[in-house]
Amino acid sequence: MNLKEILVGLEGIKAKGEVDREVTSIENDSRKVKEGSMFFAIKGFTTDGTAYIPNAIEKGAKVILVDEQTDLKALQIPADVTLLVVPNARYAMAICACNFYDNPSRKFTLIGVTGTKGKTTTTFMIKEILQKQGIKTGLIGTIAVYSGDKKLLDSDRTTPESIELQQMFAQMVNDGCRAVVMEVSSQSLKLDRVAGCHFDMAVFTNFSEDHISPKEHPNMEDYFNSKLKLFKMCKHGFINVDDLHVCKVPKLVPECDIRTYGIDNTC
Repeated sequence: MNLKEILVGLEGIKAKGEVDREVTSIENDSRKVKEGSMFFAIKGFTTDGTAYIPNAIEKGAKVILVDEQTDLKALQIPADVTLLVVPNARYAMAICACNFYDNPSRKFTLIGVTGTKGKTTTTFMIKEILQKQGIKTGLIGTIAVYSGDKKLLDSDRTTPESIELQQMFAQMVNDGCRAVVMEVSSQSLKLDRVAGCHFDMAVFTNFSEDHISPKEHPNMEDYFNSKLKLFKMCKHGFINVDDLHVCKVPKLVPECDIRTYGIDNTC
């Protein structure tokens, strides 16, 4: 795919080198880079992707993407390699992944489930209900990834990184899935792993203290606001009105068509 097509939807890009060039694959792991790849140098909590740029170039990467916080003077980029600088490398990677895999989440009904507890149970219940109705359904979550009845892999995190996620979506499209239900963690929302995804529906199960740490959320407000982002990305929402925090969502996201469910309160 041409690099210009991969970058559609991104703003604030600064480029050095040729941008009208073909890209064979997109990677954020230098070990997977091949000739003609685009490499995203992501700064994580423990490792800095910019340290792997020389290895990526050695393996054939022709496009390198970094964020604005990178020390550009320290980079040694050959003349035949394109350097892209963006405000947010994680967000850029997610949008580029959507473009590279032809926006697969627009080709099925995508249902996202968030909440402190109950995500896994809820996604499996939804998948079974849909499949009983003859709707081939994919599932992405904490336990495993399924395309219909076929298990693709066992999971090592609740929501995959954006490139891996779009690869999974694309395979599910090829397999004929008409719906996909996925667990959407607060971390994935905060770190833009699901940016660019076309959610049709979202479910908020409940909210309680969890994931408060230097590597996750500094406080409960950040944790809640991260989950709230999912409802800003979808058309329809379903929330647990028995949860004191969750019932605030309709007022905070008035643009989303939200319905409520519960036992103790009027729905």
